[in-house]
Amino acid sequence: MTQTWNPETYGRNAAFVPGLAGGVLEWLGAQPGERILDLGCGDGQLSVRIAAAGAQVQGFDASPQMAAAARSRGVAVDEGSAERLPYPDASFDAVFSNAALHWMRDQDGMMSEVRRVLKPGGRFVAEMGALGNIAAIRVAFAAVLERHGYDGRQHDRNYYPTADAYAQRLKRHRFRVDRMAVIPRPTPLPEDGVNGWIKTFRRGALNSLPESIRETIIEETVALLAPVLRDEEGKWTADYVRLRFIAIAS
Repeated sequence: MTQTWNPETYGRNAAFVPGLAGGVLEWLGAQPGERILDLGCGDGQLSVRIAAAGAQVQGFDASPQMAAAARSRGVAVDEGSAERLPYPDASFDAVFSNAALHWMRDQDGMMSEVRRVLKPGGRFVAEMGALGNIAAIRVAFAAVLERHGYDGRQHDRNYYPTADAYAQRLKRHRFRVDRMAVIPRPTPLPEDGVNGWIKTFRRGALNSLPESIRETIIEETVALLAPVLRDEEGKWTADYVRLRFIAIAS
């Protein structure tokens, strides 16, 4: 199972992701003339905001569809795997990433490449899911899959570390952790609620199932989650927890 992305669906159901990125952009503190890699740039909304500070931004994403959406915003984007970045050593003053690192299977491979393409003293600034991120949604979705005879663990491949674990991983790759925070962030969802969330962020898992059962999986997951994530007015709030950091290439 590989996650797939649809820019239109993402824009409708996940606008909160770039919308809540003000904090990590502030930590980045992009400066005029800097060359910055936006790793997992998605549809390029944050790349455009970084460029507005006067930086030269290079986008990079694994999804051809999202890369095309970023290019439509005027962002220069390369496609591929974060474990094999197509840039020479010491190419960037900073590597930035928002809501993308937890999708990357080979964390050590990615981190080694980020360290390689950063200039000495360059900064790696990112925000990703932390331990406990979307815990209720993950448990409910896996439970429904198991009920229908599917391996729920197979469809739960995101990496949500503790701050200590990720700090140690960064240090092993010759980064000095300058700043790190775990940020609980209950996140209001758009009108489609968890239904739209699953169709966006578990699109790959759904596409791997027989088409005849997909809506049933969604409906049963929504029913399980309603008592804990939906309020009296019918509004949904997802149980997000984020890990934000600045690490310096030493």
